[in-house]
Amino acid sequence: MWSAGRGRAAGPALLGLLLAISVPGSCAVKTGAGLVTCGSVLKLLNTQHRVRLHSHDVKYGSGSGQQSVTGVEASDDANSYWRIRGGSEGGCPRGSPVRCGQAVRLTHVLTGKNLHTHHFPSPLSHNQEVSAFGEDGEGDDLDLWTVRCSGQHWEREAAVRFQHVGTSVFLSVTGEQYGSPIRGQLEVHGMPSANTHNRWKAMEGIFIKPSVEASAGHDEL
Repeated sequence: MWSAGRGRAAGPALLGLLLAISVPGSCAVKTGAGLVTCGSVLKLLNTQHRVRLHSHDVKYGSGSGQQSVTGVEASDDANSYWRIRGGSEGGCPRGSPVRCGQAVRLTHVLTGKNLHTHHFPSPLSHNQEVSAFGEDGEGDDLDLWTVRCSGQHWEREAAVRFQHVGTSVFLSVTGEQYGSPIRGQLEVHGMPSANTHNRWKAMEGIFIKPSVEASAGHDEL
């Protein structure tokens, strides 16, 4: 059985998003050329299944019982915003371009929990469960994901993969669809191999202008 928690008020978080648009050194864009930078708030689209990474104050009814993470088709859902942050020891100053191979945390804006995975089976496909975990952006070492991309930095127009630091799985969607109470949303889980199901692209968001200019290299995805 699924369960809904009380959660945090959405109002202050949404207000923070709106205020960020007016902060010097930031810009609000939907898509376009440029780099994804630390501190940016964005939506992530799975390029194979055309759903955005999503979370909400609904807990899994099996596995860990933590806050669920899904994929949704809607482009205007505020529960699909994630903030790019460094690890617990920093390493991701605001405005610095995210490097290919860099470990980051993805913090769900409206609930303050981090994208997380661990050795629990996912409810539908029985791959590795992906959840949202922690409080106010503070969780544990299983919140870290390595950005796998071509070149030197994560470019907004390029598809990237997220490989979990602790268990090596890739953030994936393979099309399994939930019923009530989140009918129509797709399961998000971890898979052991890189494939077309784990490619993601930056979409709508508030992107902090890069603090330094960076040139791209030619590493393989």
